[in-house]
Amino acid sequence: MLIGIAAVITALVVTFIGRPYVIPSQSMEPTLHGCAGCTGDRIYVQKLSYYFSDPKPGDVVVFVGPTDSWNRHYRSIRSTNTAVRGVQNFLSFFGLVPPDENDLVKRVIATGGQTVKCCDEQGRILVLDDEPGATWQPLDEPYIQTSNPDRNNPFNPERPDIPFNAGGRAFGPVKVPAGNLWVMGDNRRESADSRYHMDDEYQGTVPISDVRGKAVFKIWPLGRIGFVRSEDPQ
Repeated sequence: MLIGIAAVITALVVTFIGRPYVIPSQSMEPTLHGCAGCTGDRIYVQKLSYYFSDPKPGDVVVFVGPTDSWNRHYRSIRSTNTAVRGVQNFLSFFGLVPPDENDLVKRVIATGGQTVKCCDEQGRILVLDDEPGATWQPLDEPYIQTSNPDRNNPFNPERPDIPFNAGGRAFGPVKVPAGNLWVMGDNRRESADSRYHMDDEYQGTVPISDVRGKAVFKIWPLGRIGFVRSEDPQ
């Protein structure tokens, strides 16, 4: 009886309050550690904040890939054995097995109504608010792993047609639709973020409805335990 009650409570917590996730890649270095074949950070992602408000610039969020562009390389982590897959799906309700979906973690850079582009003469991302008299504002991003590639090579205003290049340099401008987010990894050279998906139906932005929660704490390994801080770059 007690085991059953504990299982129900655990399932409710995972469904409505939050759950752990594993960082699979280096796209959020140095904030979150991960790489192929290494022990990635385990983070706790809570859902409560976004029941009452939308994600804000600087939040580190986990979201499911919203379009085929984001999910083209995803392969199911479930067993092909029907019985084993059923057990995996069951355990997922209790947070013991990851959900079978392409969950990604990035930082919110711009929100609905704002326009975002790269870059100014110092290589900084620029954001424009959707209000009369607004001007382009450069972002202050102390959390990034590396400065924008070619930081000393000013953005070329004569080539505004360049949407994005392999070095991660110029993109935009992109106006973020209402209810969506522009997200980027802190490790800009190693992050297939909104910049890589501007040809999809959302121009690379992520609907808030696809956000699973806000990363708030690193729970493993022991040497990495600590808070995941939101740092508003605007």
